[in-house]
Order: sequence, then C-alpha cells, then structure tokens
Amino acid sequence: MRLRIGQGFDVHAFGAGEFVTLGGVRIPHDRGLIAHSDGDVLLHALCDALLGAAALGDIGRHFPDTDPQWAGADSRVLLRRVHGLLRSQGWQVVNVDSTLIAQRPRLVGYISAMVQCIAGDLTLPEGAVNVKATTTEQLGFIGRGEGIAAQAVVLLMNVHPPS
Repeated sequence: MRLRIGQGFDVHAFGAGEFVTLGGVRIPHDRGLIAHSDGDVLLHALCDALLGAAALGDIGRHFPDTDPQWAGADSRVLLRRVHGLLRSQGWQVVNVDSTLIAQRPRLVGYISAMVQCIAGDLTLPEGAVNVKATTTEQLGFIGRGEGIAAQAVVLLMNVHPPS
C-alpha cells in the first residue's frame, strides 16, 4: 500500500500550573496539564496518528511513561523522533488535520503558531497542516473545565515502496 490513513486521540486532566502547551505553543492559563511529559495533547494525538498509519504502534510504546528519560519531555522532540522513524521506513506525511477540544483556554489566537510548529517539525508546507479548536458546549469533563482532548488524522505516502 502506498497510502495510509492514521488517527490519534489524547486527553489530559488539568492540574496545577500557569500555562498549557498545545501544538508546541506555550499558552498562558490558570492551570497546567497533568502528564509524564509536557502534556501536549495535540502533539500526542498527532504522534499516535502518524505511528498508527505506519502500523508502528502508539506513543506509549515508543516513549513509555514508565521511562524516566521521557519525564517532562518536550512533545515537539517526540514528534520529530516519530517523523524520523517514519522517514527511515520510507513514509512521507502528506497532510495533517487535527481538532483541539477544550472549553478553555480560548485557543483561536494560537492556532497559526501551532500550524507553524507542526509544519516545521514535519517538514511540511503550512497549507498541509490544519488545526481546529472547539468546545463541548459545557458538556462532560471538558465542558466542566477538567481537561483538554485532541484528535488528529494524517495521510502518509510510502515514497519507497517494497519491490
């Protein structure tokens, strides 16, 4: 198969802190996200989508939360490592579509910077990366302000298919 689609999902609960990191962008907020790494749900969902499309497992398999070397890890580093793994196996990212699901903080002013980070880390033109944000209309754990979730879908193309 030369083309593959992958999807990913991640969620983290709010905890103590003064900012959240989403899509590689530090966003001021009255709370942080509880996580082993930096808690970037968008990049975690994206890593899972990329790994899934290439049938390489998930983020927990490659960067387990039981391994102290990943404690507090910058998720952009994880994304670049996943991208390198895919490239080593002949996969090229075609495009990314993602959705952040958060009641707060308000994210619209940070979307462009997220797109720039993701496009840069995946060596894609910005037009091949889409980031959207939505709320849950105050329903569920997200609507109550207990956490943030993200979904991502990617298309990969094998540029070095097996002969």
